[in-house]
Amino acid sequence: MLCCPKDTDLSRHISVALFFLAALFCTASARAQDNYEIQVYGSETVDPGKTMVELHSNFTIDGSKTIINGVLPSNHAEHETIEITHGINDWFEVGFYIFTYERNGYGVQWVGDHIRPRVRVPPKWNWPVGVSLSNEIGYQRAKFSVDTWTWEIRPIVDKQIGRWYLAFNPTLDRSFHGQSVNQGVVFSPNAKFSYNFTQKIAGGLEYYGSTGSITGFLPISQQQHQIFPAVDLNVSPKWEINFGLGVGLTAATDHLIAKMILGYRFDF
Repeated sequence: MLCCPKDTDLSRHISVALFFLAALFCTASARAQDNYEIQVYGSETVDPGKTMVELHSNFTIDGSKTIINGVLPSNHAEHETIEITHGINDWFEVGFYIFTYERNGYGVQWVGDHIRPRVRVPPKWNWPVGVSLSNEIGYQRAKFSVDTWTWEIRPIVDKQIGRWYLAFNPTLDRSFHGQSVNQGVVFSPNAKFSYNFTQKIAGGLEYYGSTGSITGFLPISQQQHQIFPAVDLNVSPKWEINFGLGVGLTAATDHLIAKMILGYRFDF
């Protein structure tokens, strides 16, 4: 149920949100979350015995226009991803991804698949913040990524404070086959803060970035930073609806991306 903070609390919550955003940019941000699944994770997992099916639809309005290092252009490309996640118990879920690419002259192409087990701190532990840990490993074809086999470990911390929601994903990426193998572990932080304007509508900012190797960040011009003003529609506990328009802040980042997530929880 939506809570309405008192005026004195509201100022404190705004200060927390601003501090959170400032801290984010101090750590910020060369692999941002790619154009197939643009999402800041919350700590909750899918309920036991339930299955969440999500469609991630992302269109790159202004991106790379030539083949770079063997990778096809992203400009005016439609990236559709099907994500299927099943809840095993109150602290464990498993997700599976199917990535596709569509662009004029190339048709619809299969990009690759990932599997993602995730564990969380159970609600019965009553921690002051939500905490979970996602591991995602998979394959993507070389014409769509300079790295074909990758692993992502994503710690997730989030908190609902009255009408405010804060989430931070200090993600670490590792390539096992491809051009980025020598970079080792790459730091790719994601974050979100939003505000519940009504019981059904929340809006805020999402951030996606990549700094390069944790042992030596890349120059700013080679890092990736994206900001997405985004809206969440809480129409029903069964539905997940999110959409936004992202702006790239560096030359290494696609400059304009429209994204939407449409998800539904099934009882199987």
